[in-house]
Amino acid sequence: MYEEVLAGADALIFGTPIRYGMMTAQMRAALDGAGGLWSKDALVGKVGSVFTSGSTQHGGHESTILSFHVTLLHLGMVIVGLPYSEKRQKRMDEITGGSPYRVSTIAGGDGSRQPSENELAMARYQGRHVAQIAKKLAGM
Repeated sequence: MYEEVLAGADALIFGTPIRYGMMTAQMRAALDGAGGLWSKDALVGKVGSVFTSGSTQHGGHESTILSFHVTLLHLGMVIVGLPYSEKRQKRMDEITGGSPYRVSTIAGGDGSRQPSENELAMARYQGRHVAQIAKKLAGM
């Protein structure tokens, strides 16, 4: 079922919590299950993007994203991140997730912190950016 959804999309934005600087085992299993799509080249040329949530600022946000990008590249996807034209990622007046690789949030070890308005705005920006790139690649 989920393979049909993945194959039918022009763009896919994946979200994963961080576990020990990597994507969760459940996400890894779902991606490993996409071998049939890989063998059919079903995701080649589609836009792929990722966002994360972790318990601390230094809990492996970038290592999680970069390892996720490797999987997307193996699937033949075109990776789209969060460009520096999204200026909110440069804020220094509050704790905020975000880098050229993706938008992220810091949830706290108990999940008590919700994404800030700044992080939500960056997520909306990333979503629009992914949609614009997918539209261009589709020749629309």
